[in-house]
Amino acid sequence: MNNYNAVLSRNSENVNKESLSSQTVAFSHYNNLSAQLPIDSETGKLVAGGIKEQAEQCFKNIKSIVESIDHVMNDIVRITVFVKNIKDMDAVDEVYKAYFTNYVPTRTVVAVAALPMDALVQVEALVSNAEGTIPNAPQAGDIIKLTNNTANAPTSALSSQTVAFSHYNNISAQLPIDPKLGRIVANGVKDQTVQCLKNIKAILESIDVPFDDIVKINIFLKNISDTDAVNEVYTTFFPDSAIARAVAYMPARTIVEASALPMDALVQIEAVVSHGDGTPPQAIEDRHGLIIEANNTENAPIDSLHTQTVAFSHYNHLSAQLPLDPKTGEMVAGGVKEQAEQCLKNIKAIIESVDHVMDDVVKVNVFLKNIEDIDAVNEVYATFFPGGVPARRIVGVSALPKDALVQIDVVVSNAEGTPPQA
Repeated sequence: MNNYNAVLSRNSENVNKESLSSQTVAFSHYNNLSAQLPIDSETGKLVAGGIKEQAEQCFKNIKSIVESIDHVMNDIVRITVFVKNIKDMDAVDEVYKAYFTNYVPTRTVVAVAALPMDALVQVEALVSNAEGTIPNAPQAGDIIKLTNNTANAPTSALSSQTVAFSHYNNISAQLPIDPKLGRIVANGVKDQTVQCLKNIKAILESIDVPFDDIVKINIFLKNISDTDAVNEVYTTFFPDSAIARAVAYMPARTIVEASALPMDALVQIEAVVSHGDGTPPQAIEDRHGLIIEANNTENAPIDSLHTQTVAFSHYNHLSAQLPLDPKTGEMVAGGVKEQAEQCLKNIKAIIESVDHVMDDVVKVNVFLKNIEDIDAVNEVYATFFPGGVPARRIVGVSALPKDALVQIDVVVSNAEGTPPQA
């Protein structure tokens, strides 16, 4: 019997099936769900009504998928909400509260330029998977979630600051809120970036996790032109320890422009964090001291501010790939099809450099400058993922780094896991 975890893709007949993605892809102790649009499964079209009806349909779809794999809504670890209009969040929250009454996952809220099918809202979920995915061998089926909040970072009734499950901590996206005052810090994007990262650090310190245990950072900017200012602050936080500085460790990273952020913030930062000790009842000998494995290859663009791929336990998290030719460092010639192909070529090169294959990808996030380019991107996408297995998210964003038309990041399974420290 194979003792390695296997990629397990599944689809429910109760939710509209998209040909190029699976509704949920389980690997090890997590289920990665495709972002859900407010599509009525019976008609295949957007539901009638406004934002509340659309939000309700998104959560209905998520609930149907979660229940189809014998899970419940309280198994959700993280929720990401994309809206066309940030002012619609009050209506979305009204629906949201009905689905999470006694437990709240971590959460990210972003307003984007456009969503597929001209939807007003799209919702994505990451779900725990206690039984694991080793074929015919349930893995510690009673692994528990650990939620935590600290007064040293902003608290919300609608989200937990961090939810740990198995070997990962998922942190709610942090706004630049002073936790003592409960409002956005004054001044510009630099001060706001400092506050976001201070909040993340405070959350991690409250659960005794070092800052350098972060494996992936996602930065949402109101203005992509603020990237240099954000980077100036960013490098004062990473690397954080002498060990990390010695190897110049930087997490994987994605940066996109949002059309708006909650509380009219200029920046919002989300973190995915390793959790070497795991959550009970994982045995010490099976979990303690797992290492982070960071890797770069010359066959894909290299950037001093992020690592191309960071593996921890049973997942690899890749930095978002722009359509850059790794030999020249320049944007490839042509339009969105050529750019999408270069993004996926870069991803393929990174994955192969760590002895994996494209079939190991469990989740793909596509960021488009123009949502109308979906069909062109899908034409290229299908040549890299002909089986349509990975879960997927597509959003239209206001701007991307280097004025790219498309940017893609992925999460990759890592069946062999990462070893413990000697």
